[in-house]
Amino acid sequence: MNRFEAEVRAKGMTVFAHVDHAAGAAAVGLPLRPTELLIFGHARGGTPLMQSVQTIGIDLPLKALVWQDETGDTWLSYNHPNWIANRHGLRRAADPTVSAMAAMLEALVTAATGRS
Repeated sequence: MNRFEAEVRAKGMTVFAHVDHAAGAAAVGLPLRPTELLIFGHARGGTPLMQSVQTIGIDLPLKALVWQDETGDTWLSYNHPNWIANRHGLRRAADPTVSAMAAMLEALVTAATGRS
């Protein structure tokens, strides 16, 4: 998560929150494998989508979850911008914004993990 967050910041995006779910669980005496959520974005990307379909704001800003599975492998998960757009019935005119957001997200993941 630290590498991913550093990449997000390096691209000039805003980090709205970094949630450590495992720490929250530990605070109430419950076990949870490492699980962290980063909420991030940039108003230049998200605002035009919300201007088209305001309900997309429930899925924006973007979120990425870094978590460790039962075998100790670490994963980075997120909802793809195309899925988010489809979920809200975003019209075709917004596709370039969604495509740019998807490309940016893929570049962040590749830079942070070395994988695409």
